[in-house]
Amino acid sequence: MAILRYPLEALTGTTDYLQIDIKEYVRQDVTGGKGSKLIGAQGFGRNTLDRKAGNTRSGSLSRKSVKNTGTILLQIPSDIKDGNAANYGDSKMNTLMGAAAGAISGGMKSGAEMIKTLTGQQTFAEGAENVRADLSANLKVDNPEALLDAAQKGLTAKATSSAMGVFGANVSTEQLMARQSGQIFNPNLELLFNGPTLRSFSFSFKFTPRSPQEANQCKQIIRSFKQNMAPKTGGDKVGGAAIFMKTPNLFELRYRKGNSNHPFLNQFKQCFLTNMSVNYTGEGVYATYDDASPISMQLNLSFKEIEPVYFDDYDKDSSGVGF
Repeated sequence: MAILRYPLEALTGTTDYLQIDIKEYVRQDVTGGKGSKLIGAQGFGRNTLDRKAGNTRSGSLSRKSVKNTGTILLQIPSDIKDGNAANYGDSKMNTLMGAAAGAISGGMKSGAEMIKTLTGQQTFAEGAENVRADLSANLKVDNPEALLDAAQKGLTAKATSSAMGVFGANVSTEQLMARQSGQIFNPNLELLFNGPTLRSFSFSFKFTPRSPQEANQCKQIIRSFKQNMAPKTGGDKVGGAAIFMKTPNLFELRYRKGNSNHPFLNQFKQCFLTNMSVNYTGEGVYATYDDASPISMQLNLSFKEIEPVYFDDYDKDSSGVGF
């Protein structure tokens, strides 16, 4: 396993640096195939990969690989940031929607009656009596008459709005109710969780090699990042071109202090290298040593984690700020 590093100076017990391990990607076989058997019966996001396959992270479909193909050690970045986010969205459910949902989920016959009435499949009078009796007896609505009255107003406004549309008017049911009665249905607006996000990290490193050996390390580091973010080809070919491409390698990032993980800074999930760029004129002009190595280079890297950060991840390691 090759270890590349910049700078070449020795690491001590107090040196802070960024360690990047390159891992071979291990595919996820959702069919339970050999080498990546799924266990558990909770569906996606709850299963784990078989520990015998070397995939040991619980609570997610981790692609953690046990095969390390290389390591790169870089000076600690000058701009260290991490951020966590989650997706939330507004949700509306007025009283009529809530009553209909409760009726349907409870298996009550008023659910169907309300759906028919609210969608105009039957008149208000046709469904009102059945809905009134069912709501009063089963859903425990404290004021079914008020609910039915609200439904009638809503249906009337909806019918009027549709009729006005024939004449080119663009007035919604809510707008019409506001104009006629100065009130609209309470939307019962609530913020609901829609899911986690995947974190991204960007780093910038400046290389100013001070020897041919250090310049060669810089060249090999750049080449390694380029190669390991590229897809792999292999297998059957048609007309000289591969039918399939294999996923690029993964990267495991760790802030380190000497021989240990950094006791304060954030941790990372496994990442893909999603973007990289190199400026070979780091000082704004083209200048090289006698061996043609640039005297200054700027390396920019962007990584994105392959899975979200979960609450349980913080229980696995109590050191530092966590993820």
